[in-house]
Amino acid sequence: MPASPAPDIDLARLEPWLAAHVEGFAGAVAAEKFAGGQSNPTYRLTAASGSYVLRRKPFGAVLPSAHAVDREYRLIAALYPTGFPVARPYALCEDEGVIGSPFYVMEMVEGRTVWDGSLPAANPAERRAVYEAMIDRLADLHAIDPDAVGLGDYGPPGNYFERQVRRWTKQYRAAQTDDLPEVERLIAWLPATLPQQDRVSIIHGDYRIDNLIYAPDAARIAAVLDWELSTLGDPLADFAYVAMNWAMPAGEQNASIGGLDLAALGIPTLEAITERYCARAGRSGVPDLDWYFAYNLFRLLGIVQGIKKRALDGNASSAKATEMAARVPMLAAAAWGFARKAGAPA
Repeated sequence: MPASPAPDIDLARLEPWLAAHVEGFAGAVAAEKFAGGQSNPTYRLTAASGSYVLRRKPFGAVLPSAHAVDREYRLIAALYPTGFPVARPYALCEDEGVIGSPFYVMEMVEGRTVWDGSLPAANPAERRAVYEAMIDRLADLHAIDPDAVGLGDYGPPGNYFERQVRRWTKQYRAAQTDDLPEVERLIAWLPATLPQQDRVSIIHGDYRIDNLIYAPDAARIAAVLDWELSTLGDPLADFAYVAMNWAMPAGEQNASIGGLDLAALGIPTLEAITERYCARAGRSGVPDLDWYFAYNLFRLLGIVQGIKKRALDGNASSAKATEMAARVPMLAAAAWGFARKAGAPA
């Protein structure tokens, strides 16, 4: 992902903090801001001792419970010793006086990021291996015992989807700029049709192929990124979020592959990845996914609505924020379309 100079980071204040808190840090530091990311601005730091990544909370006012970099840091710090592929965490700074907002520093993991779910430069065997690795690591995440890694209190008890629908309704209301009938219908229908939950796992919350770093020359996942939405909850939330990429038209988002000739490309079908996930996760199957797709798109439109509000307020972290914000009505319509398939009344 291309990067640009980062004049918004006060290196004169950051460098002494790094020297005091990051093991092995040495030398003057330079910072570049990664172009991607709509939520927590992310930077590459380069020093004599090597490269690092800094991820911070946005400057200025933000929505309640959003941009919790301290939670991200706690999560990767808990997972790193288990061998699950996350970047090595170095240090968390909650003192806004250093650079103007809380932040944390982790290792820079070198490798490949897949920005197009069709993997146009790969051959069929490579594509299959990339997708199978993605599904296997998701099942591995869901198999980790939260209590065993000190995350038993990482999410509140109760039905995951109930609290998530409530959370994203509040987030949407806090950032609302327009009146969209489909959103109002979803806000009424989703909490009235919640699925039962039978398992509790660590949930990534935004698990997709472009949030993974693959090894430079293999289909091995070197690091799973972007844990801002992580919590404890129903593992079907993560699986359904991944599965949605098979249902959304290719090109709709980076990871979407709906409508492609999967057999010719070598990409596993939704049925194949479902079977693979269930075998590794010890499940007999998954329920009908249309409700889950409606929920995931509702949550996504809540996120994008927040981006739209920050863009209007002049506080968005990406130059593409305004372009993304225009997608809110499309996401609302798509979410309601899946709700109708799941039985919502006309």
